[in-house]
Amino acid sequence: MSPRLDEKRSRPSREAHETASSATPPEHTDPGLPGLPEIPPYDEVGAVDARALSKTLFARLASLEEGTHEYAYVRNTLVELNLALVKFAASRFRSRSEPMEDIIQVGTIGLIKAIDRFELSRGVEFPTFAMPTIIGEIKRFFRDTSWSVRVPRRLQELRLDLAKAGDELSQRLDRSPTVGELAEALGLTEEEVLEGMAASNAYTASSLDAQAEEDETEGALSDRIGYEDHSLEGVEYVESLKPLIAELGPRDRRILSLRFVANMTQSEIGDELGISQMHVSRLLSRTLVHLRRGLLSEG
Repeated sequence: MSPRLDEKRSRPSREAHETASSATPPEHTDPGLPGLPEIPPYDEVGAVDARALSKTLFARLASLEEGTHEYAYVRNTLVELNLALVKFAASRFRSRSEPMEDIIQVGTIGLIKAIDRFELSRGVEFPTFAMPTIIGEIKRFFRDTSWSVRVPRRLQELRLDLAKAGDELSQRLDRSPTVGELAEALGLTEEEVLEGMAASNAYTASSLDAQAEEDETEGALSDRIGYEDHSLEGVEYVESLKPLIAELGPRDRRILSLRFVANMTQSEIGDELGISQMHVSRLLSRTLVHLRRGLLSEG
């Protein structure tokens, strides 16, 4: 069991695990239950055979008293025969961060609930009846326990409403709906919709050490979202130069600005100030020597 699962989650998971573990009897026939067909190894039972065997077992389950050994045997056999439904439903959630083992155990609880509620007399196939219950149990598990940051239940439910309304409006409008359109569809204010969207960001969180997909060449997430800012290396020098430049005369500051901010040549600076290019060169060299000495003396 994942260490992230809290007590609330571990209890139902243990229940499903113990039910599944106790479902396999020592032998596949029980002398105390005459009339039942022989049950082959569960991993060898196909979907069609499992459906036929389940009908026979449900008919027998309806005639047994709950709490007896015979009732438990038939019920556990039904669980084992239909675990393929749980695995199929769990496969729809394989992209989630939770271990597949935990998802299957939660789905098994949904299977057990479906077995307890199923009535053969309704004429509905058991897989058709059970699948919504299994998927609903798994979705409830994610809704209640898998948020990276805990948010109020109101916002958890609002996230689901926004997702459903967003899908419906996207199909109808052939584009992503606006905040105003979502608000009108749900009968909410735009502020409430924005609050729900912000809360959705708390549903999942990725580690900075998370690796890229197998078909990508990038490394960890931290390597893909960060970059080296070479300009940071000069921040200290810029801050140290500010008071030194402030001490210069107006003309020297103007020459520095034209040369290193406006990127003008010495000849262009000379034309701008009405002096020769040679004079500009001497003034610029003198200013740079002064600034260099000031930086070295501070260091």
